[in-house]
Amino acid sequence: MSRALWRALLAAALLCGIGLLPWLSRTDPALTVLKARSAERDPTPDVLAAVRAELGLEAGPLKLLGQWLGGLVRGDAGRSWISGAEVTPSVVQALGVSLLLMAAALVVAAMTAAAVCARTLRSGEGHGGKGAAAVTAALPEFLTASVLAVVVGVHLGWLPALGWYGPRWMVLPALALGLPAGALLGRMLDDLLPGAFAEPWATAAAARGVRHRSIARRAVRRCVPGLLPNIGLFVVGLTGGAVAVEQIFDIPGLGRTTLQAAIAQDLPVLQAGTLALVLLAAVAGAAARLTARLLIGPALRDGALRSLHTPKPPEPRRTPLLCAAVLLAVVTVGLTRDPLALDTGARLQPPSWARPLGTDALGRDLLARIGHGAFSTLALAVAISAAALITGVLLGLLPRLSGPLADTVNAVPPVLAGLLVAAVAGSGATTPALAVAAVAWVPLAAHTTALFEQERATTHITAAKGLGAGPAYLLRRELLPAVLPPVTRHALLRLPAVALALTSLGFLGLGDQPPDPEWGLLLAENLPYAERAPWAVLAPAAALALLGALAVTAAGGIRGPRRSARAVRQPKPALASTTVGETG
Repeated sequence: MSRALWRALLAAALLCGIGLLPWLSRTDPALTVLKARSAERDPTPDVLAAVRAELGLEAGPLKLLGQWLGGLVRGDAGRSWISGAEVTPSVVQALGVSLLLMAAALVVAAMTAAAVCARTLRSGEGHGGKGAAAVTAALPEFLTASVLAVVVGVHLGWLPALGWYGPRWMVLPALALGLPAGALLGRMLDDLLPGAFAEPWATAAAARGVRHRSIARRAVRRCVPGLLPNIGLFVVGLTGGAVAVEQIFDIPGLGRTTLQAAIAQDLPVLQAGTLALVLLAAVAGAAARLTARLLIGPALRDGALRSLHTPKPPEPRRTPLLCAAVLLAVVTVGLTRDPLALDTGARLQPPSWARPLGTDALGRDLLARIGHGAFSTLALAVAISAAALITGVLLGLLPRLSGPLADTVNAVPPVLAGLLVAAVAGSGATTPALAVAAVAWVPLAAHTTALFEQERATTHITAAKGLGAGPAYLLRRELLPAVLPPVTRHALLRLPAVALALTSLGFLGLGDQPPDPEWGLLLAENLPYAERAPWAVLAPAAALALLGALAVTAAGGIRGPRRSARAVRQPKPALASTTVGETG
């Protein structure tokens, strides 16, 4: 009951904050609505007064919010301030579109994750590198969507690129959303599989002649509960956070609807869309927790699990060193050039010896701009990732507090979070950092909670408790050493996504602005010229992909506690039989 009350209070606080958005942003709501309705109409005092009287703005935000909540009890979410249409049918229709797109994207993500883990599933051993997964996970969704729309939809004509009229229109946006998500989930699953294959039940099953395919299927089942919270977060993120993809493919989904309402300050639509996302987050989180309990519930209760976090095999050092060397060389050479020098006679020139990465639409050297934009892109992303890791671990150890909070925060798309932060703090260089930092800790906290609950149910923790170990000792010497390495690897995997989230907010005018050479702005500036000058888009995209490959390969060097290795090398027969019974 306390958990449900805490969740309700958080949802109420979020809706109240959204209801106060026009007044927090210190702008006249009547003026914003008038511009959204008709940009050509002159905002005279009489016209603005008529808009205020029509919308009841003179009553103040609290009364408007009370009226909206009162109508919500009767199933009436009000009427749009812009179109005058009823809100409930439009939000329900947008939610249905987003759920359908989310389902297709999850199918693509599952197939991608299976491809990433295929080698480990066949051999039962971990493999370092995973460079292809790193590059795929680091690809910006809006860039993937744009390339698919231009190449597959326009040039080749294989699939439609605009609109939402049937299953064929679903393929390209599902690929744009599912490929990066699947690569990230696949890497996280591949991080756990070697530990599952090394458990006594797996070795005992192999000794009895059980087919490897059957053992691999049970190994996946053993690892999935640790990933379910993040899968639940992906469900909500693919529904409300797919704003860029919905914009590119002209899909009338909930993310796009909510963003347009936020920009136009159409409060009834914005509040109803946010409420739908909050309810979806609550349902997805509850379903993920219930599924995890069903999969390994008895083992969690009886303390009969083994730790999955065995020491990883040494990763090849050549890959991260090569990625770091290439990235450092590009940045160093770029810093020696002028990123603002204009040469209108050399607009959109292809790569050459003088300009190794070509030029942009204004004739500026792309190598120089990438080099000078590295600090603002990388330094801020690293700082936010570190803060998100610390916050996520601390809150993840308090699941009763962080669970409802994570579900509620995850329901807010980063773009909407940026608008809320900008309303309170104003637009500026710190606005994207504050907005991304406010939501970046959520997947890390969910991952920490899932691993912490499973690790607490392992046999060595039960034995340590029987020997008199206290909570502080268990946390410091047993639980944190087992949970921190995989969560830290997860944080490194999300480093490129943090960098992209920062840049996506700049597109709305909430952060760095041209001519700043920040990498995301380079993508945004050159995206219209992708067909004529693909190098202008590929250069910053390659830098981000290189950052992703470096982050993933560096994550492979983070090892787990050696205690687990001794447990794996010397399994006890009684434990093996218990675990087989629980996981079979």
